[in-house]
Amino acid sequence: MTDIYRAIADPIRRHILRKIAQHECSQQEIVRDFSISQPAVKKHLAILQEEDLLIVRREGKYCYYRLNTPVFQQGYQHLQSELGLILEDKLSRLKYFIEEEDGDGSGIHER
Repeated sequence: MTDIYRAIADPIRRHILRKIAQHECSQQEIVRDFSISQPAVKKHLAILQEEDLLIVRREGKYCYYRLNTPVFQQGYQHLQSELGLILEDKLSRLKYFIEEEDGDGSGIHER
């Protein structure tokens, strides 16, 4: 399964994903968007490839990248689900805390 957290953890990878989601790009086009070296961009592309988020097409000596949309959508849905569970848990705890505070009659719990 794709580790969407690893893929989007870095702002450079997020920028690459946004760019290739719009249209297929060559490695040269991607490198031009950044002030970092070509090998550094290539490392980010390698991570995105490891997470199966890129479809790579080779044409001669050039590589072209596009978003692997189904895998990205699956990872995004998984991320939304996990964040939803975290928020649901936090809201449940907040509700419990508020109800406990109101239950002692003071509305404010002193420590």
